[in-house]
Amino acid sequence: MMSKLKALFINTSLKKSEEPSNTQALWEEVEKIYDKKEVEYESLRLADYHIPPGISADLGGGDEWPQVLEKIKASDILIVGSPIWLGQQSSIATTLIERLNGSGSETNEKGQPIFYNKVAGIVITGNEDGAKKVAESILYRLAALGFTIPPNVDAYWVGEAGPGPSYMEAEGIQNDFTKSRVKMLGYNTTHLAEIYRNHPIPAEGNTTE
Repeated sequence: MMSKLKALFINTSLKKSEEPSNTQALWEEVEKIYDKKEVEYESLRLADYHIPPGISADLGGGDEWPQVLEKIKASDILIVGSPIWLGQQSSIATTLIERLNGSGSETNEKGQPIFYNKVAGIVITGNEDGAKKVAESILYRLAALGFTIPPNVDAYWVGEAGPGPSYMEAEGIQNDFTKSRVKMLGYNTTHLAEIYRNHPIPAEGNTTE
């Protein structure tokens, strides 16, 4: 019997896990779809780990990135979560992309980049405009590293301009657009991951040689 698909949510909030996270709350709506589709999932916050910035698979000195990388390698689906800060992704999200890039030269048994046949999406929350810019920045970089980006996998909620209630306080999940993006993210990542499970990207024309 084939094992279930595995999804990993990496929350790049600046808050550690003991603090409430709006980005985490939006991700939990995606979890409901993965429950329906029988996708196994795990959630972690990079702020809980000692992960220095840099472009390397292991920077030493107690670097905890290698254990996170192993979780990514074991997953079929990677969902990145980021808050918006001054119109940009969090600094931790930038570190995540840098560290993923540090494994850009690693290959699978076919000679392809190790992130081939994995699909990715993004969850974003914030009190100001910038969701599309954050999605553009992160999703492009994930695609450049070998992840596949299905259509409409940027689930986000953005509050009114200026200071105001955040996603949880504003009951952002009641927003029809946000609800539709959550559905597309959950179902489209699952659908494509299932296709890759049975029909992986062929090696021809897709190796680093």
